Amino acid sequence: MEILWVLMALVMLGFVLLQISRRRRGAVGLVEPGHPDAADPANYGFTREEELDIRMPGPDQDLLDVLDLVQRTQDYRGAQQLLAGTEAEGERRWQRVQAFAGAASLELRQRPGGVGETPGGQWLRVWRAEAPKDAGGAAVHAEFLVQQAWRTATPGSDDFRIIMEEAKAACGEAALLAPGDPIPYIVELSVARGLGYSREEFEQLWLKILDRAPNHMGAHLAALQYWCEKWHGSRQLAYSFAEAAAARAPRGSLLAAMPLFAVFEHLPEVNLVSGFYQSEVVTKAVHGALHAVHSARPDDPMQAHVRHLLVFFLVRGERWAEAMNQLTVIDGHVGALPWTLSADPAAEFAVYRALAVAGYEANGGSPATLPH
Repeated sequence: MEILWVLMALVMLGFVLLQISRRRRGAVGLVEPGHPDAADPANYGFTREEELDIRMPGPDQDLLDVLDLVQRTQDYRGAQQLLAGTEAEGERRWQRVQAFAGAASLELRQRPGGVGETPGGQWLRVWRAEAPKDAGGAAVHAEFLVQQAWRTATPGSDDFRIIMEEAKAACGEAALLAPGDPIPYIVELSVARGLGYSREEFEQLWLKILDRAPNHMGAHLAALQYWCEKWHGSRQLAYSFAEAAAARAPRGSLLAAMPLFAVFEHLPEVNLVSGFYQSEVVTKAVHGALHAVHSARPDDPMQAHVRHLLVFFLVRGERWAEAMNQLTVIDGHVGALPWTLSADPAAEFAVYRALAVAGYEANGGSPATLPH
């Protein structure tokens, strides 16, 4: 009798592992490159995995050119000029502030400095020293400190709190230099999450952002983190925040995609529910995100963020043709959720892209039938 129970347990375990494997790989299995059954993304003109750009979610050639110049010459003035000429309330300025701060942080990580050695990111320190009243430099410095805290210290530790308190002070200084600029307050959203602001404190901060840029998608994504279950909220609070943002979104706004990000932030670690990615809650969120990207301005820099997350859900939901339609727009850049959560964003993206191509071809698709 005991042997029978053991056999039954093994059968059940095997079934569970099979379901997990299927859901991780999708309905289409992966095979080795060169295999006769392998679908080749190159046939669709997609970028080779080793050439995928992991720095940004989408193209911004002006930013790339200036970043290259600043890092090559260690002269901050190119970054200063680019930010000064970028609309203060727009999404692109927030992305550029993040990019400059991230570049300085990574430089410092690669070259921490020592006896007789100049530390990486020196151009940012010179920028703050030579132009202390420059609002762009102050915002980049505040975001640099935030990124340093998350990268170099453990949340909750004394080191983490010290850096975050310094970042909070830097946010206040940046806000004084540009009273109408939402960026210092958007940077502070991450500080609020790290330091555990009370809900009243967080709401007061959020109102300052709404007064300056009520439809700022990047700000909403940063605020959503605070309301998530893993930080200072719950699944219901995060869903409510995202759904409220979508409900008041003006025509052409990507805020209609916020519920999809809330769903992503609360995915179960292991999903054994049949058809989860075809469930009503996921389908509704995906529909909202598709509507958002179809109605948004073609040059909206936040479109890429939404499309990358759509690829994840559309592949998981076996909606191959729709996933391929998104890939034709975003392919080449992978600096966005969900890929950036992986140690190798390009490889993670490439797996989902290969699954989309294989599923598309298994259902009769080909390069000739894919609209561009």
